[in-house]
Amino acid sequence: MEELVIIAHRGASGYLPEHTLEAKAMAYAMQPDYIEQDIVLSKDNVPIVIHDIHLDAVTNVKEVFPKRKRVDGRYYVIDFTWEELQKLNVTERFDYQTGKPVFPDRFPIDKSHFKLHTFQDEIELIQGLNQSTGKDIGLYPEIKEPAFHRTEGKDISKIVLEVLAAYGYKDNNSNCILQCFDFQENKRIRNHLKSKLTLVQLMEFEHEKDSLEIISEYAQGIGPSLSLLKDNKFVENTRKKGLFIHAYTLRTDVMSNWKTKLKAFILTNRIDGVFTDQPDQVYNLTHTR
Repeated sequence: MEELVIIAHRGASGYLPEHTLEAKAMAYAMQPDYIEQDIVLSKDNVPIVIHDIHLDAVTNVKEVFPKRKRVDGRYYVIDFTWEELQKLNVTERFDYQTGKPVFPDRFPIDKSHFKLHTFQDEIELIQGLNQSTGKDIGLYPEIKEPAFHRTEGKDISKIVLEVLAAYGYKDNNSNCILQCFDFQENKRIRNHLKSKLTLVQLMEFEHEKDSLEIISEYAQGIGPSLSLLKDNKFVENTRKKGLFIHAYTLRTDVMSNWKTKLKAFILTNRIDGVFTDQPDQVYNLTHTR
């Protein structure tokens, strides 16, 4: 089977609470090509690895800081300092309104002990494991909601790029791919902030498929949802623009007949890589001789 880039989606999030260092260490052992980090800023400008700008779907913030919610009833990462965030426990993702787990058969909610961590913590974990194992697993950070951060007076992209540069990730020779859903922010990262990193434009909606001409001017690849790849013309046009395709998200515990579907995507050249909650299962499928 052809080579497939495997990206550990939020770590080994099919087995341990997402974006915990434990999930990242487990993912590393599963031999993906990259491990993903979603980045949100704290009140004191510390880049935190967490999927949402909110805290109340993966932590016990309601119990620890019951009076710190905004008028919309949500608890925002950006309203807490890093010192305060360290007081929270992280758990498997749940519906913040009902308290029910999003994936009932995954790691039990409120069991064991997990914490939030900084982007620097995770880089040092991955670089340390690269040194001790002799492997070269890369970073795949996502800048989360830059427009929201801007309304809060924070330039998240600038901070993330500075952290990456401090750890040696400066250009397209670095083992790092930077991603964002915000089209304007990706262009800003390339043209204003002058980043030379490999850049991926994440895509979610049907109307975004008409933007390949613009995307090809600043990005090297796209990260579409798997559903967008049902469109043969879209895939064909992406290839014509010379863009690679890293699709999201393959969850083997949710997608029926995932092995057959993934093989079909690979054999028809629809994807070059895939984000997955279960990197070990994808690795075992694609590396079987």
